[in-house]
This record gives sequence, C-alpha cells and structure tokens, in this order.
Amino acid sequence: MSRFLQMLTDSAGRSAKGMITGEPKEPVRTTWRDVHEKARRLAGALVAGDGAVPGVERGAAVAVLAAEPAQIAPAAQAVWLAGGSVTMLHQPTARTDLAVWAADTVTVLGMIDAKLVLLGAPFDALAPVLDEKGIAYRLLTDLDTAVATPLPVDVDVADEDATALLQLTSGSTAEPKAVRITHRNLFANIGGMVTAAQLDTERDVMVSWLPLFHDMGMVGFMTVPMVTGLELVTVTPVDFLTRPLLWAELISTYRGTVTAAPNFAYAVLARQLARADADSLDLSSMRFALNGAEPIDPDAVQALTDAGARFGLGADSVVCAYGMAETALGVSFAPCDTGMVIDHVDAEWIEEKRVARPALYGPTRRFPRLGPPLPGIEVRVVGDDGTVLGEREVGVLQLRGDSVTPGYLTVDGPRPAQDADGWLDTGDEGYLAGVEVVVCGRRKDVIIMGGRNIYPTDIERAAALASDVRAGNVVAVRLEAGQGRHRESFIVAVESRKAGDPAAEDVIRKDVTSKVVAACGVRPADVVVLGPGTLPKTPSGKLRRSATGDLIAARA
Repeated sequence: MSRFLQMLTDSAGRSAKGMITGEPKEPVRTTWRDVHEKARRLAGALVAGDGAVPGVERGAAVAVLAAEPAQIAPAAQAVWLAGGSVTMLHQPTARTDLAVWAADTVTVLGMIDAKLVLLGAPFDALAPVLDEKGIAYRLLTDLDTAVATPLPVDVDVADEDATALLQLTSGSTAEPKAVRITHRNLFANIGGMVTAAQLDTERDVMVSWLPLFHDMGMVGFMTVPMVTGLELVTVTPVDFLTRPLLWAELISTYRGTVTAAPNFAYAVLARQLARADADSLDLSSMRFALNGAEPIDPDAVQALTDAGARFGLGADSVVCAYGMAETALGVSFAPCDTGMVIDHVDAEWIEEKRVARPALYGPTRRFPRLGPPLPGIEVRVVGDDGTVLGEREVGVLQLRGDSVTPGYLTVDGPRPAQDADGWLDTGDEGYLAGVEVVVCGRRKDVIIMGGRNIYPTDIERAAALASDVRAGNVVAVRLEAGQGRHRESFIVAVESRKAGDPAAEDVIRKDVTSKVVAACGVRPADVVVLGPGTLPKTPSGKLRRSATGDLIAARA
C-alpha cells in the first residue's frame, strides 16, 4: 500500500481548501476535492486509452509538458492514481532551438522509458514535433473531454518502493539524469517538511510562482498542498518574470503565510519592493519565506527584509534551507521565527585547516545556518579518507533516511544513489554547527590556491560589487593546473550591459579584480565580460559553472 496515495485521498475527502490559479487576469479557485474528482476522470481515460494510444499500465512512466498549474495538478494526480510515475519535462522558452529541444527530449523519454507524454497549453503546439519523432502523446484538453468512467481509488495500485516521480536534474541536457523518487520517499519527506515548517491547514496559505519542472515547485508547492489540503495560490514563472512585484501582491491580497524561492528571486523582489509605493502592500501575514535551491547570499536576504519592513514583512520570516531532488525536496530547514542566522567563521582556519572556527578577529567568511535535519533524515560529514568528522570540521555532507532516493536513471542505465549502509554522498562540502547544517559549496567547484580552499561563491559575491556588473550574473570558473599553468587558478565571468565597449570592459575587469583581491586575497587569471543573457543557466535559472567554463574555452 502507498501511504502517499492514502494521504492524498484522505485529504481530498475532507479538505475544503483548494488552489487559486489564473492570476492576475482571471483568478479561479478550485477545491482539492474537485481536483481529485477530475483526476479520477483523467485516470479513467488514461487507463482506457483512446485507440491510437494504449492505456497506461501500473508502473508506466508518463511525462508531462504543460505550464498551467490548473492542468498539471489533476494530470499528475491522475497518473499516480493509475499507478504510474510522473516526469515533468523541461520546458522550451522563446529562445529555445526546438530541434535541439526535441532531440534532448527524445533522449530523456528514452532514458525514463516513457510510455506517454501529456501535452498542455502552451506546449500543445509542439504536437507535430512529437509526431515527427514518433512519440506517443495525448493533449490534456482532449483527455479532459474524453468519455471515461472515473477510476476507483486503489491505494494498493503502487507499493512503497514504486516510483512516484522521476525528477530531471538541471545538469547538461547532453547527459541527462533523473532522480527516482518513490512513494516512500515522498511520504517521508512531505511529513518531515510539514513538521519542520509547522504547516497548518487552517492557518496557512501558500503562494508560489515556482516552475513545476523543478522539485521546489512540483513537490513543495504543488504536491505538498494537494496531498495535505493546504490553500495554494499559484502562477507561472513567466507571470513572475514579466512582473516580479506580482509575487508580493499575491501575498498581500490572499494573506499568504508560506512561500519559497531561490536566492536570486528574493534579490529581484528586494529591488521591486524598494521602488514600490508606500502602503501599496501588506506583507505582515508572511511567516515562512523559504530561501533555498542555490547558495544563499546574506546581503540579498538583508536587502529583502530591509525593503519589506515598511510593508510589514518580518525579518524573522525568512527561513534558510537546504534541499535537493535526492530527498524529494527538503534536507534541513532553519527553525521557524528565527530569521537568518549567520555563522561568521575564521577565513584562515576554514580555507587552510578545514575547520569552521567561529571568528574572533581578522578576515571572516559568512555562511547561513540551514537548520537541523528534517525528521527522519540523518546528516554526517565525511573526510577524504572516509572518516566521519566532528563538529565544525569541513568535509562532504552525506545523508540517510526514508526520504533519500534509492537511485538514478541515466542514459547508461540505472545507477544506485546509496552506499551499502544507505548513505548518499551529496557532493556538497559543509559542516555541522551543533545540530545545524551549514553548506559551504559544491566540492567539484572548490578552488585550491596556495593551500587554501576557496569557495567560488565568495569570489562571485565580491565580483558582483563591481560597477556595471549585472547582479546575480557572475561565475567563478576553476582552472586546474596544467596546460601551461603551474598551479590551480580561476577565471571570473561577468555579464554587463557595457560588454562590447573595450574601454568600459577594461574598467570592469580592473574593478572586478580589485574587489576579488580585497575580499578573498586571490587574483583571477582573467576576467571575461559578457553581454546580458550569455551565461549558461539551467532550465530553473541557476548559473552553470562547468558550462560557463566550456563557453569561455570556446571563445579563447
């Protein structure tokens, strides 16, 4: 029996809460009970098939390509009720080469052995592309009008270790990978997050614009409210990017209490709030604004709380968190009502001795505390030789528990994620401050110079302070020793609207170098100035360091 499906159906039967979609033009509220009833009809149609496309069988992988949450919620639930797994495909944008996207998508569909693609607006126009590739699909509009008997609820249609979600990672599309999230993983992680965030179905209203092809959006702000019966207000990423202040307006209008986003989005919102008219918003209802999915910049958080204070946003509402697709979503949340707590550590000790000693004087490095592990998750820190390290010793973070994925699907076949004792190597370096998790950076990105371990985020934050550099569009790329280099070094790539002006670029390079040397005590081998929109990003908007390195090498 799937406890995840049991939780979903129990909630659908008792909850009067629902989801509000269609903002800002045509808001519509649909109860979770109505979503569930529609999902049962869609599930009946999926299992029956339509003649041209066979019916979905238990265990089948079904991909979904749609933008509107109102379509995605019942479609995903329908796949689960039919006993299948859901894969949210990465979405093409206006600048996407459809031929490349189609080729990448065909690779992904083959990797997960997808039996069907569900197409919804605005991507139903891509049906001819799938026809050309011989990929089976059904339009969500056709599925909604199909005559079919609602599928009876059967929580035994999937067991605890059956796949519920195949979460595509945000790495290179040439070498895709999907994290296999089971029903057990989802149930455990949702329960842990509900407890840590103190979610209350009578009190809380969730507000989100997050992409549903990313785990923070699909699990945190679609699956969690749908299976627990929390009120949800949701729009698309395009809505947010078109007018970022809409996010705050929805919180104000609907008295939102819970939201989440990566750090860059809070930086964008801070700038919008600083320009907003006084008394135009009321953000006093917000109690849990989770910041995660990418390194957290303390200055960006401070800018947000400063700008939001005049609208009633409490400084203690920001919750720093650590998460990854390998645990469905959450690993650790900072405690509610504490705000951002920064660990100030001695720069020399952490860079040279790999110990996060609290700073007493001299240069420091700042790391947000990311709270204790969620209930049911164990975290430990391991050294290069496999030794389990003590408090404040820096090493690789490893995780264990019912939330942790059993493995990945890759183009070369399945690959386990856990070792013989159930531990997952996150690839992240960090330490434990008491019971709280602190993440320093990705192990593969650490730059080693003069015996110092330097994290690229420190370099990037310093470089971003240079004049005419676009905020949030800076990447430090590690250069390994060899090919004429006697030691490891790094290049800083920045975006600027003055790219292409040789004199302006020279000033930017000198300013970036000066800021990095002053903050980190190391000099970049080069500073590359690029035009806006040049730096490679994942589908969810994260900057890609390795791809940036390839871009710079290609330009050399």
